[in-house]
Amino acid sequence: MMGKTRGLLWTIEQGICYFSLVCLILLPAAETVLRVFFHSRVPASPGLIIHFLLVLGLFSGMNTTKAGDHLSIGLLQFSSNEKSKRIFAIGCGLLSAVVVTIFAWCSVSFVKIYLSPPQLIGFIPDQVFALVMPIGYGVMAFRFARLTPLQGKARILAVLAILLGTVLSLPAIFKFLWGFDAPEAAYRITDGFFTLAWYLKTPVLILLILAAFGGTPLFVIIGAVTLIFIQGSGGEIDVVANQIYTALTQNSFVAIPLFTLTGFLLSESKAGERLMVTFRSLFGWLPGGIIIAAVGMCAFFTSFTGASGVTILALGGILYTVLSENAPYPPKFSIGLLTASGSIGLLFPPSLPLILVGAATRTNTIHLFLGGILPGIILVGGMILVGIIFSVKTKIPLEPFRLKTAASALKKSSLEILLPFLLVVGYFSGVLSLVEIGSAAVIYVFVVEVFIFKDIKITKINQVFIKALPIIGGILSILALSQALSYYIVDTQGPERFTRWLQSAISSKYLFLLILNLSLLVVGCLIDIFSAIMIVLPLIFPLGVAYGIDPVHLGIIFLINMEAGFLTPPVGMNLFLASYRFRKPFVEIARYVVPFLLIQLGVVLLVTYIPVLSTWLTKLY
Repeated sequence: MMGKTRGLLWTIEQGICYFSLVCLILLPAAETVLRVFFHSRVPASPGLIIHFLLVLGLFSGMNTTKAGDHLSIGLLQFSSNEKSKRIFAIGCGLLSAVVVTIFAWCSVSFVKIYLSPPQLIGFIPDQVFALVMPIGYGVMAFRFARLTPLQGKARILAVLAILLGTVLSLPAIFKFLWGFDAPEAAYRITDGFFTLAWYLKTPVLILLILAAFGGTPLFVIIGAVTLIFIQGSGGEIDVVANQIYTALTQNSFVAIPLFTLTGFLLSESKAGERLMVTFRSLFGWLPGGIIIAAVGMCAFFTSFTGASGVTILALGGILYTVLSENAPYPPKFSIGLLTASGSIGLLFPPSLPLILVGAATRTNTIHLFLGGILPGIILVGGMILVGIIFSVKTKIPLEPFRLKTAASALKKSSLEILLPFLLVVGYFSGVLSLVEIGSAAVIYVFVVEVFIFKDIKITKINQVFIKALPIIGGILSILALSQALSYYIVDTQGPERFTRWLQSAISSKYLFLLILNLSLLVVGCLIDIFSAIMIVLPLIFPLGVAYGIDPVHLGIIFLINMEAGFLTPPVGMNLFLASYRFRKPFVEIARYVVPFLLIQLGVVLLVTYIPVLSTWLTKLY
C-alpha cells in the first residue's frame, strides 16, 4: 500500500513538472503567434509564465533531490576511503535536511505575510502558486533526511535533523502564527536567535566550507550562509523565501529551462552524429580537420545548454571515439581537448550565462551577445590551432575531400545548422523576445528530431524530460538561493564598501584587471557559473564602473575567466566531470588539460587588455 501511494505521489510530481514545462513552452509561442499575426495576446500570459517557472523550479528541485543530482564540489567522492565518505555523506545529508527545513518554514511565513492580500494571476491567486515553496522545500528536506545513509536506530538522527531545522525556524514560525503582533516571549526568543547567530557566524561559516568540500549541495551551502548572516545582522530569515520567490518569478530566468531542454533534445537525438559527419566531410582534408569538427560541436552544444557539464557528458563518448579510434589521436590528447572544449561555447548566443550576466548587471543582452562573438571565435580558434599543430607534428592522416559526400552530409544536418542562425535573426530583429526565442528553439528542435528525422520517438519524450529536469532543478535551486545571498550583500552595501577599499589600495586599472583575472579563476574553480554570476558579479560590477571598464567588456572578462576556471586544479568542475566520463584518475585529467588551459589563459589576457575585442561589434549595432 505504501509503495502504491509513493508511486502515485511520484507520478503527480512528475506530471506537475511536465505540465509546467509544457506551459513555459506553449504560452510564449501562443503569445508570439497572437501578437505577430492578430495583434492580440494571451490574457495574463506574462504573470502565468513566471509563476509556472516558480512551480517548475520547486518541483524540478524535488526531482533533483531524489536523483541526488544537486551541484556540489564533493572532493571526497574521489577518495578511496569508504568510511570517510560515508561519515561525510551522513553529515552532509543531515545538514541539508536542517537547512532546507528552515527554507520550508520561511516559505510558510512568506506566503501568509508577504502575499496577503493575494493578487490574481489570471484567475488563480498568487498564494496558490507560492504554496509550491513550502511544499517543495518540505519534500526536499524529507528526501535529504531519508536518503542519508543511516541504518537501524541511527535513523532517528534524520528525524532530529528535521526537528532541529524546525526549532531554528522559530522566528519565522512566530511570524506565521502572530504576524507582527507576537507575544513578548516570542520577541525575546527571536532576539536570542539574533544574538546566537551573531556569535556563531564565523564557526558556522567554517563548518559550511568544510561541508561544501564534503559534498553538501551548493544551494544548501549558499542558503545556509545567507540565513546565518541575515539573522546575525538582526534581519528576518523569511527574507530568504521572499528572494527565492523574486528569483523564480523573473522573466529573464524563463529561458533557462527552455534552452536546457533544447540542448537535451539535441543530445538525445542523432544531431551530434549528423553534425560530426558534416564537419568531417567539410574539414577532414585539412590538417586538424577532425579537431575543427570536435571543437565546433562542443561550442554548438554548450551555447544552448549553457552548462559545460552537459556537453562533456553528452558528447564526450561520441567525440572521443571519433578522435581516438576513427582518427589516431592519442587518448591523452583527445581527453585533454574535449575536457577543455566542454565550456567553449559560453560566449556565443543564445548562451544562458550571457543572458544571466545581462539580468544581473542590467546590461543590454543583445550587446552581450555581440560582445562575446569575437572573444569566442578567438578562443575556439586557439583550441583549433593547437589541434592543427599537433596533427601536423604527429602526421595524422587526412581524409580526401569529396564534394558529393560533403553536400549530402550538409543537406542532412542543415536543419540543425540553421537553428542558431534562425534564433539570432529572430532575436536581433526584435521580432521575438528572449523567452519567445527559447520557446521557438524547443518547438523547432522537437519538430525536427521527433517528426522529421524521427530520432526520438514520441513515446520516449518523457525520457528526455527525465534527464533534463534534474539539471533544470539544480540550476534553478542555485539561482534562487544565490539571489538571496546577493540581496544580503547588496543590502549591506558590500559592493560599495569593497569598491572604496579597492580604489584606495589600487589606483592602476591594469593592475586591477590582473587581480580580477586571478580572483575569477579561483572563483571559477570553486563554484558553478550560475552562483558566481548572481553572487560575485554584483560585487565586481561597481568596481568595473569605478575603473572605467565598459559593462559589456567586464561581462565577457567575467565569463571567459569562469571558462578557464572550470579547468583550473584543484577543483575545476570540468576536470571532475571528465574524470567521471572518461574513467580516468583526476590527476591524469588535470595533466592532459594543461596545454589547453595555457591557451585559454592566453586568450583571457588578450580579451582583458584589448577591450575593443568585446566592444567593437556593439558599436556597429
